Amino acid sequence: MKTFIRIWLLVAAATFAHAQGKAAGFAEGILQSVENARVHAVGDALELERADRGAPMKLTFRQGPALGIDYKDNQWWVLPVSAVGAQVQANRAVWVLPEDATSPMHAWHVEFENGEASAAETETALTLTIDASHARLARAEARPHSDPFGHRFAFAIAGGKELENALAGFYWGTILPSVVERTMAAKFPYSSGYVLSTLNVKAYAGSYPAVDHEFQIKGRLAMGSELDLDVVRRMIELQFQLMNDDPEHLYRAPCSVQPDGRREYHVRRSSQDNQVNAAMFPVTGNIEVLEEAWRYFQARKDAAWLRAHIEDLEHAAGWVLANTDQYGRVWGDVYYEDQVMKDGRATQAQAFAARNFGLLAAMEKALGRQTEAERYAAHARQMASALAEPLPMGYWDAKAERFVDWVDRDSMAHDHIHLLANALPVLFGYATADESAAVRRTIAAHDAEFERFPSFLAVDIAAYTRSEIGSGGPYDLSAAGRYWYWDAAFRQEEKQGSVLLAQLKAVAVEGAKSDYLMGERYDMDHVYYVDGKNAHGAEKYYEYPNVYAAVLIAKYLGLTMQADADVAVAPQIAAYGSVEMGTSQYALRYSYDEHGFVLKNLTEKPRRFEVDLSGLGAGAARWRLQGAAGDAGTRFVVTLPAQGEARWVAGQ
Repeated sequence: MKTFIRIWLLVAAATFAHAQGKAAGFAEGILQSVENARVHAVGDALELERADRGAPMKLTFRQGPALGIDYKDNQWWVLPVSAVGAQVQANRAVWVLPEDATSPMHAWHVEFENGEASAAETETALTLTIDASHARLARAEARPHSDPFGHRFAFAIAGGKELENALAGFYWGTILPSVVERTMAAKFPYSSGYVLSTLNVKAYAGSYPAVDHEFQIKGRLAMGSELDLDVVRRMIELQFQLMNDDPEHLYRAPCSVQPDGRREYHVRRSSQDNQVNAAMFPVTGNIEVLEEAWRYFQARKDAAWLRAHIEDLEHAAGWVLANTDQYGRVWGDVYYEDQVMKDGRATQAQAFAARNFGLLAAMEKALGRQTEAERYAAHARQMASALAEPLPMGYWDAKAERFVDWVDRDSMAHDHIHLLANALPVLFGYATADESAAVRRTIAAHDAEFERFPSFLAVDIAAYTRSEIGSGGPYDLSAAGRYWYWDAAFRQEEKQGSVLLAQLKAVAVEGAKSDYLMGERYDMDHVYYVDGKNAHGAEKYYEYPNVYAAVLIAKYLGLTMQADADVAVAPQIAAYGSVEMGTSQYALRYSYDEHGFVLKNLTEKPRRFEVDLSGLGAGAARWRLQGAAGDAGTRFVVTLPAQGEARWVAGQ
């Protein structure tokens, strides 16, 4: 890109020389004109100086996506210009993008200080009016390889360019435009934290705390910008508000909140044959918000925020316990699949409850609330113990040597070799050694089916009966991003970097076919919905874009934020290469080659890193940190000075 810019600058030099010193027009790519501004080339950017101080500068672009970046009330906001006639006011920056995600034309990052800009979409153009003395224009890819502040990411690894393009396409095409708090939702009864599940608002205009928020939050936490983290905080606080507004005072997290303020706290659906009825997500949101709050606390390390909301988290846990029996079994009905009639206790719900109660205990402990920490830790232990017990009291089928999917209220076990019902107990460390070995054999034996497209719900979907499938049809019996995320978490724990890379490539290829806009469900054309289409359900859906970001950054590149470190680095990259994440929460570069592994802190302050190199070299290599005493190993904690780096070499 830099080479192109240098060539362009030479060609345009005469134009700039003529333009400097007067208010002249200027055009390039989607930027059609500049009015009332002197244009100067400064490095790879353009500097605009207002000519007539009595009038604003005006920039006209071809019609296309645009987003305002605004700082208000000590927090960051993104303001997507989502439709013809829409207009936003921003006080920090505006991004204007070409319509086509793969266009050779540049996107423009327009920054200004001590001023304000208005972006308005018409039938033919996007007009940007800037009331400021100066502005700076920087070019980027059609879908920028950066966060909203221009902090770049680059992956010089196998398939890296395709992975970069997909991340940029998903982030700018779905993740950011889904945030409508101060645009479409500005006058909704619930607006702060209101994020869409699909950009096709004619189909679903609601925000969905149960399930959808979990993965919206995972993607945004992985991206890690200050703006993304502010959105995450507001999304969690919206869930708290909805729980507190429960008319039954049970602190239930609703399935959805609609534009008019209606909240779906209790949704029941019937099976296709009307023989079975089940509740949709009765405890899902309450269990999920425990992890969401923990992950946000890890990222921001904001003890004051956590203390202010610990009672909300305890209320969320209270509703889960109200649906838990004396043996520690959660009767949660449907947890993820809203068209599978799980009218009883589901294995994945049990696993998530045990794990997330453990996280709540960790949050209580972080606040010095030891009594509460012990109470929730005890619940977590009981739930985990019940999970590993054999049927009929537990969830393990000793004869089939795998975990069942769910046990209904008539005590009948249902088992189609469910992916998450088996992967989660092993991933979270709740399965016994024998159970874990059997699960690994089961997943390996059925990899071809689970990985048709990442990741498939279960192996034997053709055997689901009309009593098990909801009246809305079998669209859950497919591949979905929510299953993929936890499949990827399992693969990361198993050090299967090559599987993660294959999964990421498959989603990147699919996304590239449709301008990086994804459907809700995939690979349904071999048993159900045999119609030649690969995607079904909602269009322009949030799930795969967010999960892609989370799997790529957190599971494959191995970058996460931890409570006791600034950044954790645990790469699973399948071959030599280097990775750079400029976002301020990460601000690092690492490289892996035949000489070893190097980590560099790109900030101007010292930072603490947790480093796990067990995912490199198939986990077989042991590493030595140069300049440090101690035995060789795979896990390290290092503090790097400003712009400092550490180097590891393979040891014995």
